[in-house]
Amino acid sequence: MPVVALIVIGAAAGFLATRLMRIEADIPTTMLIGIVGALVGGFLLRMLITVSGWLSGFVGAVLGALLVIWIWQSLKRR
Repeated sequence: MPVVALIVIGAAAGFLATRLMRIEADIPTTMLIGIVGALVGGFLLRMLITVSGWLSGFVGAVLGALLVIWIWQSLKRR
């Protein structure tokens, strides 16, 4: 089933991508573009999630600090 899902999702993604990029392609090429795009996108997303796992604490801390600074400056102006 995952292979069938990859083909269906890849075909839909390829169709959408070729329309957004205004590329004329036949059906097999469109499906291939979508399947390769799904594989590359899935790999990049997995890598981003892995990096964001340990990086999310840092990003959260920076966003929290920015919020505290904004609140502090807002109260200081009054």
